[in-house]
Amino acid sequence: MKKILALVLAMLMALSLVACGSSSDDTATDDTSDSTTTEEESGTDEEEADADAEADAEVEETGDVEAADSITLWTYPIGGWGTEETVNALIEGFTAETGISVTVEYLDYTNGDEKVNTALAAGEGPDLIMEGPERLVADWGASGYMVDISDLLDDTDIAEINSAALDACYGDDGAVYEYPLVMTAHCMAINKTVFEAAGAMQYLDEETHLWNSSEDFFAAVQAVYEYTGSTVGAIYCGGQGGDQGTRALVNNLYGGTFASEDHTSYTWNSEENIQALEALVACEGIEFDASIVGGDEIAQFYQGTLNMAFCWNIAQQLDPNTAGTGSGLTLNGDEILFMAFPTEDGSDPELCGGIWGFGIFNNGDDAKIAAAKLFIQYMCDSEATADAVTAANYFAVRDTVVDGTVDISDIWADNEIMNEYNILMQYLGDYYQVTTNWTAARYQWWNMLQVIGAGGDVAEAVETYASNADAGISE
Repeated sequence: MKKILALVLAMLMALSLVACGSSSDDTATDDTSDSTTTEEESGTDEEEADADAEADAEVEETGDVEAADSITLWTYPIGGWGTEETVNALIEGFTAETGISVTVEYLDYTNGDEKVNTALAAGEGPDLIMEGPERLVADWGASGYMVDISDLLDDTDIAEINSAALDACYGDDGAVYEYPLVMTAHCMAINKTVFEAAGAMQYLDEETHLWNSSEDFFAAVQAVYEYTGSTVGAIYCGGQGGDQGTRALVNNLYGGTFASEDHTSYTWNSEENIQALEALVACEGIEFDASIVGGDEIAQFYQGTLNMAFCWNIAQQLDPNTAGTGSGLTLNGDEILFMAFPTEDGSDPELCGGIWGFGIFNNGDDAKIAAAKLFIQYMCDSEATADAVTAANYFAVRDTVVDGTVDISDIWADNEIMNEYNILMQYLGDYYQVTTNWTAARYQWWNMLQVIGAGGDVAEAVETYASNADAGISE
């Protein structure tokens, strides 16, 4: 808490000096005041001057310290950060430490973006928001709504934070629009109990969580389909919610990509991706479903309607469907096995990464911005960070906090599932979610899947919608 305490101390010093200054000014206008200054009073003045200089130094280092006494936080459902009880416990600690109260509003991925955009257009955005760089950096940051918080990162912070995670938090203008807290690798999952009964486990490596090949992936789907007589997995496309799963599936099947390396254009109109989409259309056990999004798919997988999920990660493995009925188990008690996405020859996949942290909206109130910065430091770089990370059910973006004095690398040491899941972190691919026109691209992606699922020509649809993404068409 060193940085936070320094900020609070400086704030209190500054406020006390303001009060002393007001009293002195009042006395100076009183004709009966004694103008004599004793040696003791002179010494006090010197001490106050030293304190003033120290406070000024803190201000120069960390920004405005006259923090507001209340701020608002909007958070997407990032593990326990979407749960009121969990968030309240974290905020109580922050309020006790700083005296700043926090009002929280919980967003979802169905209408959260619309709610935020409407608030921003009306000049009524929250002070703080918790989400990933695809929104905080590539969308709201690029649109000029976010505060540059690079002053929160000193050389030690930059060295401590995972470089890939931190790089994604910089805008094209060099500003930092997000302070990262946690990260993960997105993946898929299967109902291991059903796969065993269907004789489909032969097509994958349970120990490495890799498929033998794309061919074996489709063989497994066929085996389960013949065993159950029902859809095994769904290409959900009712909206953009959880769309990282369908993107990763398509890109990995035959080695396609989604965006260029410099994040300036979209590359999903490739022969490899066309081949993958055509194979998915032809697969009996795979259904394109325009009536659901990722959260619905997870629910159906948990309930046993589907036996494969493409919208999966460690938070789901720990608490499937956030039902609280047992880690790694479906509603019926079947075992859930998390898996990387299949590749053509079974080699290393490239998994979409998830990065989540905090950003500050520039509402023109310096005091609230200062308070929001205190909040970020408390959650991301203090002794409270371990609790903030475990609440999210993801992996910390750093091993130590508070200038390397507090080790948080072992916070999941006693969690067998987290330790096992860590095997997928080596497959994190490019964080292309910060590519130009990202909001438009997501819109075009799920609309393309709807057209293909309805029988549209795959190659034509891929070319049309990828071109629309490059053009920034979002409706």
